[in-house]
Amino acid sequence: MTLKTAAQKNRASKAGAKKPNDARSPRTLSGTLSGTNLERAGDYNLRTVLQAIRLQPDVTRIEISQLTGLTAPTIANITHRLIEMGLVTVVGRRKGVRGHPALMLRVVPEGAFSIGLNIDRDHLTILILDLEGVVRSRVSREAAFAMPEEVIAFVRDELDGVITSGKVDRTRILGVGVAIPDDLGRISLAHRPPGYERWSDIAIDKALADLMPWPIHCDNDAAAAALGEAEYGTAFDNPSFFYLLISAGLGGGLVINRNYHRGAASRSGEIGLMPDPTSTGPNMLVQDTVSMSALLERLEQAGLASPSITDLAAPCPETEAVIRRWLEDSVRSLTLPLVSLSCLIDPHAILIGGRLPESLIARLAAGLTEALSRMALPSTPRIMPAVIAQDAPAIGAAILPFLDQLLPSDAILMQAGRN
Repeated sequence: MTLKTAAQKNRASKAGAKKPNDARSPRTLSGTLSGTNLERAGDYNLRTVLQAIRLQPDVTRIEISQLTGLTAPTIANITHRLIEMGLVTVVGRRKGVRGHPALMLRVVPEGAFSIGLNIDRDHLTILILDLEGVVRSRVSREAAFAMPEEVIAFVRDELDGVITSGKVDRTRILGVGVAIPDDLGRISLAHRPPGYERWSDIAIDKALADLMPWPIHCDNDAAAAALGEAEYGTAFDNPSFFYLLISAGLGGGLVINRNYHRGAASRSGEIGLMPDPTSTGPNMLVQDTVSMSALLERLEQAGLASPSITDLAAPCPETEAVIRRWLEDSVRSLTLPLVSLSCLIDPHAILIGGRLPESLIARLAAGLTEALSRMALPSTPRIMPAVIAQDAPAIGAAILPFLDQLLPSDAILMQAGRN
């Protein structure tokens, strides 16, 4: 693919640039100032212009200049290059204005594709995302505690079909993003089988390399979900937010001014591993209550054989009673952590996503909103369903290759070779 030539990659490598699969490197400027060179600044400007066109379809060059602060000649050169690269196209002229009608620009959805893979304790999902942010095709499989060889078999069985059904040009695939929970093989959840701890010794990018001949980027599932929301969700209305990912476990992702904040040890957002002093059990964590596995285990204890997400979407009276109690307990367990978030971080919003049915996400958001409204807090963020919820980790994973090669990041301006 010509989006990044071999010569460019070699120059970046010799300069000590960030490795493509180092998805956890900071995406913002460090505390120590760092210079840049003309080539990196040019790359950043190209990414910025592409982002402006992606976010505002039918934008004109004059409007791009106003948005980015770049000069008209620079905009003209960059947009010409983006058109040559097959990433942008002219869609007509702006009518109804004085003077010569300006050309309108839009990204080409088929200009670039990315593959997203989500590996979790209860399911596997693979999908294709185009440059416009549309999911072109997806396959999901319910799989309780899939072992590494099962994941490899899933990718081998489904990859070609997903590419074909999405009408994807393989030469336009930038790479693969993998979203996977931290400590997948270490944290104990209900029904975890013997041998599952093998995940602690697996480098998933190396395990998939023979099946996926593209750069592979790995990230935490909640971080990926938050990155997806930052790029294609509500981040422009809520630049700073905390993403609450309710999956088999419970994870979180902190975004500040549209940049993901990872923390000193790249473990920010671990809300599920916070102690839960409101619980009646000893040494309970928040995710022992607030997680899909905890909810399904309650349904199983109530007598429902092999409960699944389908049972949550259309509950019977007996199931509804269990769900209602779980929602009440989840609000109780989450209230203190969200109070801490509100006071310490002061985000615009707290977004809830994951595999819960949309109706339950809305009910949980309403319950948490009511709980926080009863407290005298300095400020109270909006609590609401995420725009990208159900497939959030897989979509966020698919964005990782776009961030690496096409979309703007302050880290692009940092001098090559810095850690």
